[in-house]
Amino acid sequence: MRWIPCLAVGALSIALAACSTSPTGRSQLTLMSADQLDQMGAKAFDQYQQERPTVDGAPYRLAQCVTREIVANLPAELQQENWQVRVFEDDSANAFALPGGYVGVNTGLLEITDNQDQLASVIGHEIGHVLAHHANERASTQNATQLGLSVLSSAAGLEGAGGQQVMAALGMGAQYGILLPFSRSHESEADTIGLRLMANAGFDPRASIALWQNMANAGGGQPPEWMSTHPSHGSRISGLESDMPEALQRYRQAGDAPNCGQP
Repeated sequence: MRWIPCLAVGALSIALAACSTSPTGRSQLTLMSADQLDQMGAKAFDQYQQERPTVDGAPYRLAQCVTREIVANLPAELQQENWQVRVFEDDSANAFALPGGYVGVNTGLLEITDNQDQLASVIGHEIGHVLAHHANERASTQNATQLGLSVLSSAAGLEGAGGQQVMAALGMGAQYGILLPFSRSHESEADTIGLRLMANAGFDPRASIALWQNMANAGGGQPPEWMSTHPSHGSRISGLESDMPEALQRYRQAGDAPNCGQP
């Protein structure tokens, strides 16, 4: 099968051409430009605002204050972005940050956060995704995987019903063997980065563990970890505990804690 070395050379060429390093030192495949990602972030944020009502008042001021304190400790190029913050009327305990400087917090998340530090752990985590270029890496990995499967199909002559079954099996293998675990690594990395960001801003990093205990107590079944894009609550808490000594050192060096209020 002479095409196998060709595939390997092609994949290696793509990887070398788009190699970068995350804030934790992990190698990344990033094929998209910053401008492309910023445009995608702006479009997604606009669509989210069209689909869900926003909330003002105390919830907005809290989310905006926590975001402002964390952003103040980001690299200079990200501080210069005009970060927009919205609180959305949505019962799901969720938040997000998008390339281009956008943060969204659902009211459902505020209902299970006990204080500003717990909210900071989530916002720090979401901004950690942006800081680590996870959207770029995720899209790049998906594109490279699809390209690889397409080339494999053509090179191997996988046609007809039998070929479709083989390609379906290969696609499932890519999903569970590459894309989902890759996303779990993003989540764990964002936990590490978010812990640093919140501690640098003066928020107590120990609140991150309390938050995930609240999440676990709130219920809601999780799929087996190997089938999920997120680590289990137990795995997440264990990872945070491992990173806590460094985070506490950063927290003590940060000085006075912010005063953003309570959920």
